[in-house]
Amino acid sequence: MPTSRRRQSLMMRACRMEPVERPPVWLMRQAGCHLPEYRAVRAKVGFMELCKNPRLSAEVMLATVERLGVDAAIIFSDLLPLLEPMGMNLEFAAGEGPVIHNPIREPGDVKRLREFIDIAPMDYVMDVVQATRAGLSDSIPVIGFAGAPFTLAGYCIEGGTSKAWLLTKSFMYRHEAAWHDLMGRLARAVSRYLIGQLDAGAQIVQVFDSWVGCLGPDDYRRFVLPHTRVALAEAAMRAPVIHFATGNPALLPLLKEAGGSVIGIDWRIGLADGWRMVGHDRAVQGNLEPAVLLSDRETVRRRTLDVLAEAAGRPGHIFNLGHGVLPQTPVENVLELIATVKGG
Repeated sequence: MPTSRRRQSLMMRACRMEPVERPPVWLMRQAGCHLPEYRAVRAKVGFMELCKNPRLSAEVMLATVERLGVDAAIIFSDLLPLLEPMGMNLEFAAGEGPVIHNPIREPGDVKRLREFIDIAPMDYVMDVVQATRAGLSDSIPVIGFAGAPFTLAGYCIEGGTSKAWLLTKSFMYRHEAAWHDLMGRLARAVSRYLIGQLDAGAQIVQVFDSWVGCLGPDDYRRFVLPHTRVALAEAAMRAPVIHFATGNPALLPLLKEAGGSVIGIDWRIGLADGWRMVGHDRAVQGNLEPAVLLSDRETVRRRTLDVLAEAAGRPGHIFNLGHGVLPQTPVENVLELIATVKGG
């Protein structure tokens, strides 16, 4: 049966820490501006228009998997559209990135954030999952994803990206009750969203906490961990969950405590040291520095082999970058990385 074959894919076995002939490899932001095929599509449609077009979104990822030869296909989408049915006025402004025009700045504003109960407004994402799954071989699992509660809260409060997330931290410290209300709403939404993607055909889900590295361990434990645990718990009973955060390796043991079958490790710590912090009873994903792919092919190959050496052949390693592929990355360097992981 196809479902049985999918469970035996390289990626699924690594998530379960079973012995594999080599580490599976996929890349965060593997479908992006570094690919000429993607740039050709984006020349014709806007980013959100692409995200909300299931056929085109699936085609972008299917073409990427074929071009790169990766072992998993993460759906083409974004972290933030989940906020739209919750009442956030989201725009992806050209040259500016995401902008939320009605940010949360005072405790009373939290009540504007609607509970995400009916997933129908996100049906286009479920259609992307289904279309991507339908176009792949059984050896390639589909990864669904969502933003983690802290990262979503940061966007809601800042109204976009930030260097220091000072508005977010200020709200968190000054209005603790309202903060927990906000995080609770987002955690429940993320949980339902992930389950919806699994129901639609994803075999794995990843939660991105892209900005939580701005916090120290004490604040993470008090203000974030309980909500992230809620966001991940139900999905983790159904499928492998990859829990990925960037910016602060000191948080790695707490990420494990919050949940996840696989803990993502960014490039700010060596893979061996990061895995020791997580514990060898948990699978890990990572962690080549993305900027290495801006160098020459020999450097890419050498640094890829360094990461593999740190993994030491231990079951449960999924090769990835320490964050997403940079837009300036030459495609030939991406191909060199993948060939090296595959033993080429």
